[in-house]
Amino acid sequence: MSTELPESTVSPPTRAPFTTSRRTFIATTTLAGGAVVAGGLFVGPNALGDESAAEPPSGRVSLTVNGVRHTVMVDNRTSLLDLLREHLDLTGSKKGCNAGACGACTVLVDGQRVNSCLTLAVRLDGAEVTTIEGLADGEDLHALQQAFIDQDAFQCGFCTSGQIMSGVGCIKEGHTGSAEEIREWMSGNICRCGCYTKIVRAVDHAARGK
Repeated sequence: MSTELPESTVSPPTRAPFTTSRRTFIATTTLAGGAVVAGGLFVGPNALGDESAAEPPSGRVSLTVNGVRHTVMVDNRTSLLDLLREHLDLTGSKKGCNAGACGACTVLVDGQRVNSCLTLAVRLDGAEVTTIEGLADGEDLHALQQAFIDQDAFQCGFCTSGQIMSGVGCIKEGHTGSAEEIREWMSGNICRCGCYTKIVRAVDHAARGK
């Protein structure tokens, strides 16, 4: 038995010749191109293979923070700032720009000032970290903390922890010979409230033991 379909005896309708304007052509191709791009962006979760679904690499890091030893497993991409804030609940170090430009996240690593938002935690195995929470000795404030209070060197307070930590580093490094030198070596810390004059005065007074 044949499965062929009989040819139609009806003549196909006569179509008008296809015409389009330049404007219609551009609009149509633009929409089509956008659809192709969008289709390339919205891919399924398995479109990139099994590797994309794998857990990100992690590592073990042991470090001393404010005199307390901590050993944690973290994603290798975790910054020191996120380790402090999210894993150790030390929120005194602030996340400002998260790009190393404002200094609000400044802490001391082995006595040196660093922007903790740019420092990978897994690279600090064995390091000693000091944050704003570790400066005071019980109820006794650090000299620079007290100087900030005495000189009224803050307003909103968001940058203050980073300013103090940077100031402590500045004093340890010996960059307090003059107000100009302090300004230069504290220039990586931004104060949106503009308390720079009082901040410099506080660092100077702490450095001189006033």
